[in-house]
Amino acid sequence: MAENLEEKKIGVIMGGVSAEKEVSEASGAAILESLLRQGYKAERVTVTEQAIVELQESKIDVAFIALHGGWGEDGRIQSIFELLKIPYTGSGVVASAIAMNKPQAKAVFTQKGIPTPRYCPAVDEGFVFEEMKFGLPFVVKPGSEGSSVGVSIVRQRGEFAQALKLARKYDELPMVEEYIPGREITCGVLNNEPLEVVEVKPHSSFYDYGAKYQDGGSNYEVPAKLKPGVREWVKELSRRACESLHCRGGARVDLRLDPERGPFVLEVNTIPGMTGHSLLPMSAAAVGIGFDELVKRILQSALEHKK
Repeated sequence: MAENLEEKKIGVIMGGVSAEKEVSEASGAAILESLLRQGYKAERVTVTEQAIVELQESKIDVAFIALHGGWGEDGRIQSIFELLKIPYTGSGVVASAIAMNKPQAKAVFTQKGIPTPRYCPAVDEGFVFEEMKFGLPFVVKPGSEGSSVGVSIVRQRGEFAQALKLARKYDELPMVEEYIPGREITCGVLNNEPLEVVEVKPHSSFYDYGAKYQDGGSNYEVPAKLKPGVREWVKELSRRACESLHCRGGARVDLRLDPERGPFVLEVNTIPGMTGHSLLPMSAAAVGIGFDELVKRILQSALEHKK
């Protein structure tokens, strides 16, 4: 399989039009550097609104997707590759679409018995407070964005309107989610096998965009200091969350660890960041999988799926 790939033209797909374009380019640059270092015939493919034309003109044999947010993770770019019959890394069309739509993914988690915070559409104050009876604090977030873009923690009722306005900049129908107190943890999953649990310790009040991507925005504990039973349960939930959505390749599951109720799955990231601040490489390194090896295994999964 590796010999096969070394003969193929690999395009690292980056850029896009989402709010996470900058992160995508950073991930793509790191992946491209790794592929070239390992001797693959790889090149940068930057896509815009003209993605179909740009991908046809690239003449690539395999796509390594490094698009975050928007139509990079929601199944649309995967649909293009399916039509062009180009094998690609990461999850398929349906899995990508469901994982990117947080309410849909959480509905699947609930059906599969995977603990996830209570949620509802962020319609208006009356619906959220009176009909759904949401207590404070809670989280308002876009239903289909990543990197904590447009996310707010509402601690007082008067903050709801502003939080809703912010979320609507990125999504027509945002969502309200129960706030889970406790620790911010994440676990990488590679080809349906959980990696190691990472604890995120943001310097700000929560793990927002700045905490994720600015130097010194957060500290990380790898592996997270958890009781053995809790660690194994987090790994199992991460595996089950990916399995429930039919994810493949490399993914990352974000959770909150309530000190009394245990872990809750927030979401599955089907195209996790691959930058110097990224959590999937940290999670993989903790089980002995270096960055180059991680990139190689994700790449190989593209042809395994085609086969």
